[in-house]
Amino acid sequence: MAKRTRKVGICGKFGTRYGASLRKMIKKFEESQHSRYVCPFCGKNAIKRKAVGIWRCRGCGKNIAGGAWELTTPAALTIKATVHRLKKVKVGTKSKDDK
Repeated sequence: MAKRTRKVGICGKFGTRYGASLRKMIKKFEESQHSRYVCPFCGKNAIKRKAVGIWRCRGCGKNIAGGAWELTTPAALTIKATVHRLKKVKVGTKSKDDK
């Protein structure tokens, strides 16, 4: 089967409607929501979007709550890093007090 679109990809269904900038934004969202992600539990590249904010791993069968278009949102990554850093600091201060 021949390749039908060169630039627009998944947004070829919109044709020339809605403007180029909006189609580019939609392309980014739709490509991320239809792609597969690596499962943090089993390590397989098998997580797909089931519904808005619900992601399911086809390898181990676990359901994961995530973002609407991506598995992890930038805000979630920031919070995860902050919590990890604070836990590390808390563990470091406990070990100093014990000695």
